Amino acid sequence: MAEPIRVVVTGAAGQIAYSLLYSIAKGDVFGKDQPIILVLLDIPPMLPVLDGVVMELQDCALPLLREVIPTDKVEVGFKDIDAAILVGSMPRKEGMERKDLLKANVAIFKTQGAALDKYAKKTVKVLVVGNPANTNCLIASKSAPSIPKENFSCLTRLDHNRASSQVAMRCGVSSDKVKNVIIWGNHSSTQYPDVHHAKVNVHGTETPAYDAVKDETWLRGDFISTVQLRGAAVIKARKLSSAMSAAKAICDHMRDIWFGTKEGEFISMGVYATGNSYGIPEDLIYSFPVEIKNKTWKMVDGLPINDFSRAKMDATAAELVEERDTQHLDPQKTRCSRL
Repeated sequence: MAEPIRVVVTGAAGQIAYSLLYSIAKGDVFGKDQPIILVLLDIPPMLPVLDGVVMELQDCALPLLREVIPTDKVEVGFKDIDAAILVGSMPRKEGMERKDLLKANVAIFKTQGAALDKYAKKTVKVLVVGNPANTNCLIASKSAPSIPKENFSCLTRLDHNRASSQVAMRCGVSSDKVKNVIIWGNHSSTQYPDVHHAKVNVHGTETPAYDAVKDETWLRGDFISTVQLRGAAVIKARKLSSAMSAAKAICDHMRDIWFGTKEGEFISMGVYATGNSYGIPEDLIYSFPVEIKNKTWKMVDGLPINDFSRAKMDATAAELVEERDTQHLDPQKTRCSRL
């Protein structure tokens, strides 16, 4: 049996974590023979709730779960960790503008980035989930200068899964028959779900998504807006934000980092934009198509981009530049090492 790995989840008393922790602890993410030490980090008022979460994890009697450590201290939470899933962030409240939300989260992610820099392994893989995820990820990475920039990513896999599912339902196939959709840009309503390079397996034959769907008006209209606004639609219906689907996407994202993507397939993640071939400003965390091998992602370069896609990609990049500059985050020309 392998040595246990240490995994920290922040915002661990929240509803996304509640859907996520069981999957991690039973081996769905890091492997069925990989023992886990789970570190649950949250703010002091949530410690009593964390105690309940610890009890439930103990009561699941999961063979891979060696220890559960609840804490409100970053020096405990980030000590010697192998993977960090940063779910906790300041939620947007009624009447709060996006810039106010950004300002509130700067302090959180600067603190967590500095703690990662000081206490975590330099090989740690950091996934930022808390919104605004792209810019929070940029802040955390800049606050951890000794950890490689390519070790940081933000979650756009939920948007990727939403896009795949919409195409699958439209074509009357299961979601695993759709591959290579792309989410470009920001995890916000400006994101661009792109299926120009996607394939759909229909009756055993791989077909370009545009040919399989046979409805360009839908693909350039309602499909895009449905994916862009899906989170708001879930909140309107459920009166709570996406938790089950977000937890599933986190598992998909981290499992692909750990075990790699399938041959001939790429997925979407928010990564450091330095060195991209798509003309996106460099000092951003931007969602691109990536392939992963040996725990290292590589951007899928050279995909042809038409004028429709170009305009959408530039619009979401402009929003990210504005978010970055609002926080006075000075550009750092740090080149990422890649495959």
